[in-house]
Formats: sequence, C-alpha cells, structure tokens
Amino acid sequence: MGIHTTDSPDPTHGTGPLPVPATQAGRDGLAALLADPRTAVIGLDFDGTLAPIVADPEQARAHPEAVSAIAALAPKVASVAVITGRPAGVAVRYGGFAGVPGLEHLTVLGHYGAERWDAVTGTVTAPAPHPGVAAVRAELPGVLEQVGAWQGTWIEEKGRAVAVHTRRAQDPQAAFEALREPLTDLATRHGLIVEPGRMVLELRPPGMDKGVALAEHVRATGARTVVYAGDDLGDLPAYAAVDKLRSDGVPGLLVCSGSAEVTELAERADLVVDGPEGVVALLRAIAAQLD
Repeated sequence: MGIHTTDSPDPTHGTGPLPVPATQAGRDGLAALLADPRTAVIGLDFDGTLAPIVADPEQARAHPEAVSAIAALAPKVASVAVITGRPAGVAVRYGGFAGVPGLEHLTVLGHYGAERWDAVTGTVTAPAPHPGVAAVRAELPGVLEQVGAWQGTWIEEKGRAVAVHTRRAQDPQAAFEALREPLTDLATRHGLIVEPGRMVLELRPPGMDKGVALAEHVRATGARTVVYAGDDLGDLPAYAAVDKLRSDGVPGLLVCSGSAEVTELAERADLVVDGPEGVVALLRAIAAQLD
C-alpha cells in the first residue's frame, strides 16, 4: 500500500523533491506537518531506520548524514524523538547525538520508552530494572545449549533487556524459528515478553513498547501532527499508535525504511523509502520545505 517510487532526495548531493505518500491519510499527515511544523513530532526508530543493519549490533552507527539531517529539521518542529529498544545512552553514543548544535529538540527514548535522554540536559532518566532480566540472563546460556543453538548465535546485553541474535548462524532464519518457543517460555517464567525483530529475539519487561512511548511523547508535547519512521516488527505498535491518533483527529504519516527482510511495515506504510539513506533524504527534504 505504501510503496511509492517518486524521485527521492540524495542526502549527499543536495536536497531533492519531497516524495508523495501513496495514501490519502499519509498525504494529509505530510500536509499538516508542512502547514504547522511547530506542533509536529517526528518519531524515528534507530537500527534499520537511522543506522544500517549490521551483523554485530555493537558496530551499528547512524548513517553519516543522519545527525546533520536531524539537526536541520529539529529546530523547526516540536520534537524529534528517536525511539529504540537499545539503552538510551547507547543510542546516543552510536548515533553521535550528544553536544550537536541544532539538536535541542531531540529526545531519545531508550528501552522502548523506559529510559529518556534529552539533548538539552544530556542526562538519562530511568526506573529500576525489572528483576526478571537478571534471572533470564543467568538461565539463557543453558537454554541455548539445550536447543543446540550456540553455533553462530550471539547474546547482546542491553541492561534492561537481553537479546539473542541469529544473523551470524549458518541458517539465520532456522535458528530464529528454533529459538522462538524456548525463549518465549523462558521469558514468560520470569515475567518478561519476547520482542521479535530482524534475526533477533529480545527478552524484555512488558508494559512498554514503541507505540506507548510514541503516544506518551505526543501527549507530553501537545503535538497536533505525528510522523513515524521504522523498519521492523517492533515498530508495528508505533504504527498502531499513529493509526489511533489519526482516528482521534491527529494527522499522521507512516514511513517505512524499506528492506527485503520485513514486509509487514511496507504494506501498512504511507511512504516507503530506501533504508536509512532514504530516511535521511526524507528528513532533509522536509527541512528544506520548511525553510
């Protein structure tokens, strides 16, 4: 539904034309943003949206033009919020967001909104961690051994969550599917949930997701327009939040950072762009329209 292949801006060679969303709701959302940017929230996922997906998550970094694109847009809108499953401090570091002029309106909502970093203060605020995370972390090696899934899998420590990556396994999809049920059982026993992603299964506390984080941020800022860009299954709750806001009279635009690995978002998006480079180009094009 959301695939639209009009000319996209090139983030490294000036600013190109603003792409046209494929849906009327998306066109209305973009028009509302352009008409009243000071009351708009721009929500952005990190991995796969601002940063290319890589085999080792610790090597992920924002697209080289992402920070300058956000800095060009952020002063013109109510807020830019990076909403990620990563710890907020890690996203800030990997994104290169700290101490950048023009990012005063940037907020990073880490751990699906459980942690908050504001560019103005440069500090992270967060509640105490869920006790189930430590219990899961202790049992996880034994579960992987029992399933026979050590070969090529990789455990990522995320502080308030823990994730198992299968991208480096001999058959990443088969390893992913083999682990879904045992990891779900493990998470359930300790009061956690499993969040599937692009060759990753994250075990984390319930109650927060990107949709909750986005909706709360929109309410807190008093925004009257919302844009959200994501690439993965974990972004579907944010898409649902935008749909709910639309039904309540808040115009919105859903953007998919396109990939061949996840098609669900592309099918629901108003506008599909070509990965992080396309997201950066879109942010630049919007900022140019607001000059």
